[in-house]
Amino acid sequence: MDPAQVSTVATAFTNHYYTTFSTDRNQLLPLYRDQSMLTFEGQQFQGANKIIEKLASLPFQKVQHQISTIDAQPNFNGIFVCVTGALQVDEDAPQRFAQAFQLIPEGTSYYVLNDIFRLNYG
Repeated sequence: MDPAQVSTVATAFTNHYYTTFSTDRNQLLPLYRDQSMLTFEGQQFQGANKIIEKLASLPFQKVQHQISTIDAQPNFNGIFVCVTGALQVDEDAPQRFAQAFQLIPEGTSYYVLNDIFRLNYG
């Protein structure tokens, strides 16, 4: 896969993910599979339903992501995507975050095999 194609897929995925996350986290379910894993602030969740349960249970009403960087690399079975930026929940001050995704091709699309999220303190 050429670098331009990797970048295009990573950017499109990132925009879709964070737009959906901010409007209705339950709608992220189609992006995950039973073998998918989320590590959220050190806690691990496996399986699409458990991942969505975690994301939907986050204790805020409103969230907005401001993306600073999207880096992506092809690998032997998909695309590795690393995102950095700031997020603002409800009326709180923005917080820095990093999130990494392993995207796996499936038909004409991709699903998330691995998802790691961490707030950056300090």
